[in-house]
Amino acid sequence: MLAIKNNLMADNAARHLGRSYEALAKSTERLSSGLRINSAKDDAAGLAVRELIRADVAVLKQGSRNARDAVSMLQTAEGAMGVIDNILIRMKELAEQAATDSYSNEQRSIINAEYVQLSLEIDRIASSTAFNSIKLLDSTDTYKIHLGTTDTIDIAAQKMDSTTLGVKVSTGTKETWDNKRGVARADDEFLAATDITADTADTFTFHFGADADVVVDIGAFDASGVSLNGLVNAINTQWAADGNSGYVAYAQFDTASQQYRLRLENPTAGAGALTITNTNNPAPLAAAQFTRAVEGTDGTALTLTTTAGATAALAALTLAINNKDAYRAKLGYLMNRLESATSVIDIQAENLLNAESRISDVDVATEMAAMTRNQVLSQAGISMLGQANSMPQMALQLLRG
Repeated sequence: MLAIKNNLMADNAARHLGRSYEALAKSTERLSSGLRINSAKDDAAGLAVRELIRADVAVLKQGSRNARDAVSMLQTAEGAMGVIDNILIRMKELAEQAATDSYSNEQRSIINAEYVQLSLEIDRIASSTAFNSIKLLDSTDTYKIHLGTTDTIDIAAQKMDSTTLGVKVSTGTKETWDNKRGVARADDEFLAATDITADTADTFTFHFGADADVVVDIGAFDASGVSLNGLVNAINTQWAADGNSGYVAYAQFDTASQQYRLRLENPTAGAGALTITNTNNPAPLAAAQFTRAVEGTDGTALTLTTTAGATAALAALTLAINNKDAYRAKLGYLMNRLESATSVIDIQAENLLNAESRISDVDVATEMAAMTRNQVLSQAGISMLGQANSMPQMALQLLRG
């Protein structure tokens, strides 16, 4: 119908042209962003799935970084263990050198001095080796490495100081006592009292714990020395009181330096104390100087100043090297495990990215075809709208006659 009030053909052409422009705009948005889903209205369900996948991918990527950081942490510890390895080998070389009788005690003391410094260096390395302030060789903590949402790998740290390795050298601790000292819980405790003022006396009593006494008859005693009549037999006896038990297995008195030595084997020390008193004409023992040293098995307190000590050090160092190698091997397989976990995580993240791409990314070929079609429709719509707008002019010509 030819009309001048309502141009229905023009309205129809304009409506189709608008749709073509909207489709063309959507194609332009998708091609320029590379995404098929740019807002929830594009695909509500697809958007929800995509965001969940994106979260999983982000977690997996961070888990991969966590694993790589953990490998770096373990490499730091393993590098320090390599240095400790060299030190232990040198210490064992020194122990072998000191174990032969072709060296004098003075020469062994020089060898022992280097051994002591190497032991201290092991302690320094163990205490200073850290990654992001995490102690790697001076801790027994367990660190959890997160590899994704729920997966973890535990890394149990170990102490690698000289005491834990069993190669620590005890140099003794100088302390001042009034007349007693607590007996520490340890293997083979040495107690030495030096510079005790001599006086006439017949017996000494060594108190181990509460009311557990060992009376020692030392015979003649003067400022120049002492006759140890039956001393060793007197104190080589078991003592026990209030849960404190053990054996005194060694006694010695040096007349030149006026030193008493007691060696306690297999003690089980509690809250008791060691008290030395004189039962006849008490000798002044107040503020006496005592030297304490701990010499235990398995190298807990080693010395290279004697052949026996050097021989014990060799056995202790063999055990220490084995323990060190076990921990170093543990670091190695943990690094391999973390690297394998990293590979698996990367593959998982890659597969999830592929799934996200199929849901979210635009298919360029399909979208270009749609864009071309919408461009043609837009051009046709413009042409038809022009034609439709000319129809009222034809009605006016008829009116003019």
